[in-house]
Amino acid sequence: MIQIIAGKKGSGKTKRLIDMTNETAKTDSSSVVFLDKDNSYMFDVDRAVRFVNVNDYHVNNSDMFVGFLGGMLASNYDVGVIFVDAFIKLTHTALADAQGIISTLEELGEKHRVKFVLSVSEAPELLPDFMKAYVI
Repeated sequence: MIQIIAGKKGSGKTKRLIDMTNETAKTDSSSVVFLDKDNSYMFDVDRAVRFVNVNDYHVNNSDMFVGFLGGMLASNYDVGVIFVDAFIKLTHTALADAQGIISTLEELGEKHRVKFVLSVSEAPELLPDFMKAYVI
């Protein structure tokens, strides 16, 4: 399952994502992961959540991002929700070219029973059609 929080820069996407992360950590029995491009929100996320600065692992393109997620899921079968801030920046892909990675996340989610919640810096109405169904 995929959910997308979309909005222009400064619209409150990250705050909403952090609030959802912290609420999930309190109510979900699975492991919760928060992926970001730096450490700036590390102390805003509940300490029960595994906070990961993806740039620490030299992820430079969408294939590396998918491999990174695959390794994470392979090493911890208890991961139930992965929150991804700055999705487009972390995957190093253009919004219009993200259909393949969205399809891959959908497959990973179904196979491993993992929910992905992504923040995307774009107005919901301007998202590509393949993303619009996931907007919350």
